[in-house]
Amino acid sequence: MTAAAGRRHLHLNVNIFQSGIFAGAWRAPDGDPRAAFSLGHYIATARIAEAAKLDAVFLADTPVLTPDIAHRPEYALEPTVILAGIAAHTSRIGLIATASTSYNEPYNIARRFAALDHLSRGRAGFNAVTTAGPAAARNFGLRQAPAHRDRYRRAAEFVDVVGRLWDSWDDDALVGDPERGVFADPARIHTIDHRGEFFRVRGPLNTPRSPQGRPVLVQAGGSPDGIELAAAHAEAVFSAAQTLDEGKAYYRAVKTRAAALGRDPDGIVVLPGLSTVVAATRDEALERLHRLQNLIPLRYGLDRLAALLGIDADALDPDAELPWHLIGPAENVQGLQTFFTVTTDLARRERLTARQLIHRLGGGLGHRVVAGGPADIADTIEEWFTSGAADGFNLMPDVLPSGLAAFAEHVVPELRRRGLFRDDYAGTTLRDHFGLARPPVARPRDTRRAPDTAEVLTR
Repeated sequence: MTAAAGRRHLHLNVNIFQSGIFAGAWRAPDGDPRAAFSLGHYIATARIAEAAKLDAVFLADTPVLTPDIAHRPEYALEPTVILAGIAAHTSRIGLIATASTSYNEPYNIARRFAALDHLSRGRAGFNAVTTAGPAAARNFGLRQAPAHRDRYRRAAEFVDVVGRLWDSWDDDALVGDPERGVFADPARIHTIDHRGEFFRVRGPLNTPRSPQGRPVLVQAGGSPDGIELAAAHAEAVFSAAQTLDEGKAYYRAVKTRAAALGRDPDGIVVLPGLSTVVAATRDEALERLHRLQNLIPLRYGLDRLAALLGIDADALDPDAELPWHLIGPAENVQGLQTFFTVTTDLARRERLTARQLIHRLGGGLGHRVVAGGPADIADTIEEWFTSGAADGFNLMPDVLPSGLAAFAEHVVPELRRRGLFRDDYAGTTLRDHFGLARPPVARPRDTRRAPDTAEVLTR
């Protein structure tokens, strides 16, 4: 049984999170402490994903060294550089990278992802994130990060400007006519003359419109501001949810708000994070899970959990429930509001101790961890997919690349047997994989005539 033509099918990405999503993955027998610094590691993982016909590989990023480095690898190499290397060794897998809207400018990000889309022949995606915390701010000459609402206002303007830069060349602006000696038509290349609250950008971009028209725009965020940004601009959304009901609620919120803003809800792919521990049988998977949980340094887990909750780590007793009297509401959190909410909801619902919570999350921040044999993993994926909680998943294997290889060997065939996942790619671009149309060139509705590039160049 295969996914029939035209039938809705799962979308599956893999998050190449250094040695794996589990905090102790680099310590595992099949882990690698230096994987985060090796292009070969990323290429090998991407090739496994492509052989399994997954939609994309995804690289997270943050522009700051955190205290986590004492206990685990973290973000090391700039993601688009890694993806350019992967592009040269693959042909179909999508390539999604994170870049901060807080500490970049729209022009350099538009140019960087347009270049990746050209070099990969249409496989690039830009995951636009806001960056919180004073440590990152100090790397860019600021004493504190802007407030949560301000970061999202900047992000909304940022992605709007990036999109206009991607559209600053008409599709037919690159002529390439050697007989007439005409390479490009300046009349079809346009300035954008953006003057906004945060940015002033003249344009145009110095590269032609890319193979996808625009790289796919991705966003992650579960706060009200994050949902608004996703509904207004995103084409794929990474989310976090621990329960089916949470997943359904988020899915409805994004799609409903998108429709209210005049967008087609089917033009947004919602992909919750899913951390997987896979083996041939359930017992083997649970044994592997237990071993990986025991590799999580307790000090690391307590520090990371305390930072998320906004409290001192010394206030956490590993074998007691969380100190709820010290933990405020999500609205007071200036950082990761989504992960704060799903983590505290999980702890309250199951009355977990700090140690139990750390183990349940694999030492992570709030993504759902599932362990089992092929049918177990396929069952939970199918339930979320068919119940209106997800269009697919952003997979986060326990250890890389072995955890992804196990998923490809054991779970992908089961998903295909159920008619949920593709046998082969239907197209060559990331938009093809996600079922997204190539967008036409968009021009501002402002009736005032802006000078085109031909005029600019003669001034």
